[in-house]
Amino acid sequence: MTWNRPVPLLGDSTSAAERAAEVEGWAFPTAAREAFYEVLGARRDVRRFRPDPVDPQLVRRVLAAAHMAPSVGHSQPWRFIVVSDPATRDRAARMADEQRLRQARQLEADAARRLLDLQLEGIREAPIGVVVACDRRTAPAGVLGRATFPDADMWSCACAIQNLWLAARAEGLGVGWVTLFEQSDLEALVGVPDGVVTLGWLCLGWPDERPPAPGLERAGWSRRQPVDEVIFAERWSEATPAPPSRLRAPLNDAVVGARDEADVLLTPPGSLGTLDRYVDRVEAAAQGRGENAPTGQLILVAGRHPATAHGISAYRDSVTEDVLAASRVGESAGAVAAAAAGLAFSPVDAGSATGDLVNSDAMSAHQVSDLLERGRSLGVAAGRNHVLVALGEVGIGNTTVAATLAAALLGLPAVEVVGLGAGSDTDMMQRKIDVVEAALARVQKARSLDLLLPEEALAALGGPEFCVLAGVVLGAASTGAVSVLDGLATSVAALVAVRIEPGAAAYLVAGQRSREVAHPAVLDHLGLEPLLDLRLRVGEGVGAALASAMLVSGLTLRRQIGRTAQ
Repeated sequence: MTWNRPVPLLGDSTSAAERAAEVEGWAFPTAAREAFYEVLGARRDVRRFRPDPVDPQLVRRVLAAAHMAPSVGHSQPWRFIVVSDPATRDRAARMADEQRLRQARQLEADAARRLLDLQLEGIREAPIGVVVACDRRTAPAGVLGRATFPDADMWSCACAIQNLWLAARAEGLGVGWVTLFEQSDLEALVGVPDGVVTLGWLCLGWPDERPPAPGLERAGWSRRQPVDEVIFAERWSEATPAPPSRLRAPLNDAVVGARDEADVLLTPPGSLGTLDRYVDRVEAAAQGRGENAPTGQLILVAGRHPATAHGISAYRDSVTEDVLAASRVGESAGAVAAAAAGLAFSPVDAGSATGDLVNSDAMSAHQVSDLLERGRSLGVAAGRNHVLVALGEVGIGNTTVAATLAAALLGLPAVEVVGLGAGSDTDMMQRKIDVVEAALARVQKARSLDLLLPEEALAALGGPEFCVLAGVVLGAASTGAVSVLDGLATSVAALVAVRIEPGAAAYLVAGQRSREVAHPAVLDHLGLEPLLDLRLRVGEGVGAALASAMLVSGLTLRRQIGRTAQ
């Protein structure tokens, strides 16, 4: 006699006989399978995004797909931090720009140049960022499967990212996975606790590109390997080569940029190289201003420093007065450079610091506040009338002041920030190092340098022109205008401005890289690649004026080059 098989009401209701009779019975219908493989093959790492908002319910649906990923021991260690605040996205973008430049320096020259041609992130453009974090606070032995493979929780989070990516692609959203971060910096930015690590930043939004192939493949950086090269039978194939290292063996294929805006120009995308990235910023600043060609203004700020009493300059303090006087009649180097570049010119006397750095603070908090506000007003006025605000400075002794601020803000030793300045010899270099070390030690006794607010750093270790210049950057950025930096002093002032308001980083252009040794580190931290590297020592905004002329020419090229059919 046979009996009916008890059919469970929960779980799998199929029988062994049913499964044996139709071993393929668990497959989805043909249309569904084809759609899945189509989505899988069309997944792309998107770098360009539209600013249009994404429905929160759609975001939640995509995150729910990520939450369906497999996880070791069903531990579900993933956490998704959704970031929409522009200020946080600006901070993240600056961090990624900094690491991009650092990574480029580790590559062979050709590979480095080609890396810098690539757009590797869209953090500012994408309306949403998702930081994927892995909660590792549970000991591996306490999670089924992690005792033998402790990193399986990280692999689980990677699976969640893939789920999110595929779901987003099916919905028509773009995702870009950005890992150009120091992990600790990203974790601090989003405030994760100890024991939680991040796997990078996902840019999420409507794509402003629809690439037919992976971006790095189109850019000649790499190719997808044939699948047979990555499948082994039974054991590892000893003949398999290691993945190529960009440190030693860069590819020789031509780089093709992926800039969508250049698609309609009668010229290859990315044809202006580094200039193209900055012309994007100028183009954005020029939108809605109704002008045929962008205009600019060079603001030259003068300051005086009692620290010169320590023998840190090869010139008398009176040179500051001479340059300021020549500027007022249009005969200083900065004034002439501005005129040659077609820029308006404004000399500004910021006054004098009151302390010598070694024995006392440079300025009072009240002085700093007033000078910052003065600079903001100048920047707002310039930004309302001009697309470009070029920055220049003059102040005997201010390269030492700039080095001191750079050391404090970036945590660098004196010997890594002190340069020749305007004509120093070996003995003077040592005196400059001594001043920087003494100033840092004095401040460190009272409070940790790591905890200094930017305004406190200006008061303790800065100078009047640094305050005004930082204010100009902030004021110009508030109007959407672009600030073009000159040498170390203006770049340090911009660094202070970005510490006060991280969003200001999106409105900066590095006009040049000067001969000062601290300048590359400051530019790297700002995520800026200089347009010019002419080893200028003239100061006064000359490099910024030359770069501004290049930006205007670049924008004119973009606007007047013939268009192709879309």
